[in-house]
Amino acid sequence: MSSKLMAEFFGTFWLVLGGCGSAVLAAGVADVGIGWLGVSFAFGLTVLTMAYTVGHISGGHFNPAVSLGLMIGGRFPAKDLLPYWVAQVLGAIAAAVVLYVIVSGAPGFEGVGGFASNGYGEASPEGYSMMSALVIEIVLTAFFIVIILGATSSGAPAGFAPIAIGLALTLIHLISIPVTNTSVNPARSTGVALFADGPALAQLWLFWVAPLIGGAIGALIWKAMGDD
Repeated sequence: MSSKLMAEFFGTFWLVLGGCGSAVLAAGVADVGIGWLGVSFAFGLTVLTMAYTVGHISGGHFNPAVSLGLMIGGRFPAKDLLPYWVAQVLGAIAAAVVLYVIVSGAPGFEGVGGFASNGYGEASPEGYSMMSALVIEIVLTAFFIVIILGATSSGAPAGFAPIAIGLALTLIHLISIPVTNTSVNPARSTGVALFADGPALAQLWLFWVAPLIGGAIGALIWKAMGDD
């Protein structure tokens, strides 16, 4: 179990440092910034690389909603759910600390701003409502779980699951960055919310509730299909 929890810690650390780090450090650089497209690929690449690196140790969840979905889908024991959640949240917080230290070294630093946090209303990149945020986070997390369960099922081509899962997360970000800055991952949302300026902490509840609901729905959809 210690090896599994360490793998989840470092996998989630890499997801937050790579995904949120790309948004904070590289997305908005004048003329050469990577923009939302680059951030979307950064999140997908973090999951793809860590799934290949430590997926064989812990299953490569890196996300409380994924752990819940896999548990409901019969792929993950319920007794391990809480320890996985703790490891994932701690990994996300550790990455946010590192990112904060880096950002605070910028010339003229006066605060981290939104810090790649998730939000709705005034905290949404394009001002989308709380209802829009709830719907998109639930739906996209549900599809993410369906893709994960399908890509890792016994009937799927062996060895390609991390590619499908990484590309799915990329697509999810391409769809939803304008709405919520994309969560589908309560740990990712928690880590940066602890340091962000603005209402990120006050709105964090939604980015736990919606992904967990979506994760449960996705697992139930997959089970209804009758596959393993």
